[in-house]
Amino acid sequence: MPTNLNINQQELKSYLDSCVKKFNSPNFIENDPISIPHQFSKKQDIEIMGFWVSMLAWGQRKTIINKANELIQLMDGAPFDYIINHGEKDRKAFLNFKHRTFQSIDTLYFLTFFQNFYKKNKSLENAFSNHISTTSENVEAALKGFHEQFFSLPNAPNRTRKHVSTPIRNSACKRLNMFLRWMVREDTNGVDFGIWKKIKPAQLLIPLDVHVDRVARRLNLLERKQTDWKSVIELTNKLKHFDAKDPVKYDFALFGIGVLEKDQFA
Repeated sequence: MPTNLNINQQELKSYLDSCVKKFNSPNFIENDPISIPHQFSKKQDIEIMGFWVSMLAWGQRKTIINKANELIQLMDGAPFDYIINHGEKDRKAFLNFKHRTFQSIDTLYFLTFFQNFYKKNKSLENAFSNHISTTSENVEAALKGFHEQFFSLPNAPNRTRKHVSTPIRNSACKRLNMFLRWMVREDTNGVDFGIWKKIKPAQLLIPLDVHVDRVARRLNLLERKQTDWKSVIELTNKLKHFDAKDPVKYDFALFGIGVLEKDQFA
């Protein structure tokens, strides 16, 4: 990282671009939660496990990956097929699944939502894209709309809401923005999937956690003191000066620099 924080914007862009090139690589996948959806080729399997591991992504990366693999085993290695076809008695196997504050009641509701949703929709993309248009500045309305839809079922537990954030509460929504990056961004490097086409990369917002926050401040890219939704907007707008069509590619740079110092998600 540059020690001179007064470097000009072109020098900073060049530095960040070099970091993107370094971390936006298949070598990045193995020890990252994105390795979980990379186990699959079916679109719905990628969506289900991409979303689920994103929601579990706090703490040590190794533990996150292990817990997600445990979920895959519970779903007989075929998440979408299991979601569509499982019955009430099959859910007993999930009663002992937990990760930190994510408990069995949360797991069971995720199963309920997915089964209900996929019986009516072919792709989870609709739960986000239906709430914005191609002219929307960013995905803020998509995240708000998704949160409302996710918890629209009559048996939605209040406690599960803390695991699926929303801009309405001024949350940074790091995990949801990370998931959208995975699904929407497309390049030739083989990390992000790019399987969703109704949302544009230019509309994505930076996944902001304490690691990215710390690096962004050191590079004078973020002035707001709190790590919240307004900071997400501020940082993304700064990054758009470097690449307006694909600002969140710089997540590879900021996250790569920050997380390797701790090897954990915040």
